[in-house]
Amino acid sequence: MGASLPQRGGKKRRMNAEINVVPYIDVMLVLLIIFMVTAPLLTQGIEVQLPEANAQSLSSQNEDVIFSVTADGRFLLNVGDKQSQALDDTALEDKVRTLMTERPEQMILVEGDAKVPYEHVARGMAILRSAGVTKIGFVTTPAEAKPGRGSR
Repeated sequence: MGASLPQRGGKKRRMNAEINVVPYIDVMLVLLIIFMVTAPLLTQGIEVQLPEANAQSLSSQNEDVIFSVTADGRFLLNVGDKQSQALDDTALEDKVRTLMTERPEQMILVEGDAKVPYEHVARGMAILRSAGVTKIGFVTTPAEAKPGRGSR
C-alpha cells in the first residue's frame, strides 16, 4: 500500500517535566506592588509612644523644652526654667523654629491638660512638626494601680 511516513524530526516527543515558574513570578510581582503601595501608608503620621502607667523618666542632657496645652486650648512653651506666656500659632512656630536651628536634635515634651480636646493637642503638634521638630515626647503623671484594670 504505501510507505509509512517518518515522524516529525525523526524523534519521539517526550513529556516536559520542568516546573513552569511564570505564574509564580506573576504572583510575586503583584505582591510586591501591593507592599510598595501599602508600606508608605503605614508609616505616615506623627510618631508617638503612648504612655504606660509605670513609665520611667527621661534623662535629659539639655534643658527641657516643654510645650503645654492648657484646658482652654492655649499654647505655652517653657524652655528650661523660663516660664512662657500664652502664644498664638505663628509666635509658637517662630519660637520653636529658632530653637530648632540652635539645637536640631532637641526633644520637645508635650504636656496636655487631661480635659483639653484632642483637636488642640493635634494642632499644636502639627505646628511643632512644621517648625522642624523631629523628636516629640509626652509628659504624663504615673497612674495609680487600679484593681479592675486589664481584666474583662
